[in-house]
Amino acid sequence: MATLSSRAFPSITKMIRLDHGHVTALFHRYSVGASTARKEALARNACLALEIHAQLEEEIFYPALANVAGNSEVLAKSKPEHDAMRQLIERLRTLTAGSPEFDQTFFSLMGAVLHHVADEESTLLPEAERMLADQLGDLGLQMTRRRMQLLAPHAGEAALTGARSFPLATVMLAAGALTLGAALFAALAGGSTPRRRDEIVRSVRSRAKELRPNILH
Repeated sequence: MATLSSRAFPSITKMIRLDHGHVTALFHRYSVGASTARKEALARNACLALEIHAQLEEEIFYPALANVAGNSEVLAKSKPEHDAMRQLIERLRTLTAGSPEFDQTFFSLMGAVLHHVADEESTLLPEAERMLADQLGDLGLQMTRRRMQLLAPHAGEAALTGARSFPLATVMLAAGALTLGAALFAALAGGSTPRRRDEIVRSVRSRAKELRPNILH
């Protein structure tokens, strides 16, 4: 059964889909004709997001699914696909943004990631939603906590490359969501009383409504 804290966060499968959407959006913004600075920002943003996403899946999602699903061909090849992705990321970081080899390596990374995403979206996530239905919220909470730990040393890079990769309104939305989520997690995980937790949830929802009109115009 999901705890009160876990119900305040998206399920782990929803968070994985959001990660997929973020990286796919970065891929769509990359083009051979883009400026060197924009290519570098998009690549750095995508690489950091992919590395954190892969680690989260390997530490939390894959073990939980393996416990209930047993042997799975798609699950078995997921870690090797992550390793291949990491090799492309390492290669990309040795190249100069704007060079033909940089473009080729980024497009190779893009293809590998989209293939991997297709497998997860079509097989692993639906399996998890069937077989881990009563654990999805708690797993989402674990992923939120671990994501904050992994992202903390790279917060400056994430903010800078995010600002160069997306329109200002999107950056404001992401920053606002991260701030609200961090505050909510800290309060809920800190042993506060049920009444205080309810107050926190209402406050976060109210602040989110205040942010929305500002970032849509």
